[in-house]
Amino acid sequence: MAEVTYYGADWCTDCRRSKAFLNANSVEFVENNVEESAELAAKAEAIAGRKNIPVIQFKDGAFLVEPSDADLKAALVERGLL
Repeated sequence: MAEVTYYGADWCTDCRRSKAFLNANSVEFVENNVEESAELAAKAEAIAGRKNIPVIQFKDGAFLVEPSDADLKAALVERGLL
């Protein structure tokens, strides 16, 4: 499993913001577009327990749903990824 796995969609404003934050901070992540398959959408929902996106999952099993940039940064710093 990658250190960071991202589930989102191109139309989603929060997704674009979180993805831009990861890219701007050179954080490597595996991207999963939930619009590409029902399986990816179901996986994101199973992780989060709800349909909201983005879902950002970490290798340690922790995850964030619709995180603010501050929350995403804190989670990355906590794991030594930023």
